Amino acid sequence: MAEILKNVRIFNGGVDLTSSANKVEVSGEVEERDMTTFGSYDGPSDRIWKEVMAGTKSGKASASGFWEALDPSKVDDSSWSSLGGVGAWTVCPRGAAVGDVAYVTQAMRGQYQLGGSQGDIAPWSAAWGGSMPIVRGVIAHPPGLARTATGTGTAVLHVAVPTGGELIAALHVLSAAGTTPSITVKIQSDDAAGFASPTDLLTFTAATARGGEARRLAGPITDTYYRASWTITGTTPSFLFVVSLGVSPA
Repeated sequence: MAEILKNVRIFNGGVDLTSSANKVEVSGEVEERDMTTFGSYDGPSDRIWKEVMAGTKSGKASASGFWEALDPSKVDDSSWSSLGGVGAWTVCPRGAAVGDVAYVTQAMRGQYQLGGSQGDIAPWSAAWGGSMPIVRGVIAHPPGLARTATGTGTAVLHVAVPTGGELIAALHVLSAAGTTPSITVKIQSDDAAGFASPTDLLTFTAATARGGEARRLAGPITDTYYRASWTITGTTPSFLFVVSLGVSPA
């Protein structure tokens, strides 16, 4: 059944673009390479049928909406500061609760445009080119839950990482408060939801302010349960952050 886009969530670096955007597109492409030979001849039809194989893969993302500035958490400030830079990307088509579908990648912001006609609600648009695989995954930590102490998140069931595949994960730190606050986030896995013997897979760089990061880990990983864990230090620290992850096939 068709979906109506309503509760789409968009995170780029350390910015939640949800309240500034009304359109987002994510695409993956594979180059088509011709490998047709004389052996491609089909005798019964007396024709040559073209044969192709997959070449270089690429990912792209674009978004647009209404312009906001004068705040590091708004689209204009973050767009100018990151133009030409590479950052983590997470797009959720139906909310950002733990376990919700997420498209995850790392991409370079290659285009930013703003402004329109007199009387318009000021528009913006931007485009990104992928520098990691785009994967379809899940949210492992939601954006609206403040964390003030070390802890672990809810286990989510996803898929194993095959040989030749990769685990792709993104961290978006949306806010940091307190005196000398610091948070170090890990992705852990286990073969059961209870996480009796968790394995540390990825560790993000310790964050002390708003920002984002994407990381990747080559398979195989046989575990199918994943969670986020975090270590928080500082005086009265408080963080809002999003963690997403997905698996790139072989």
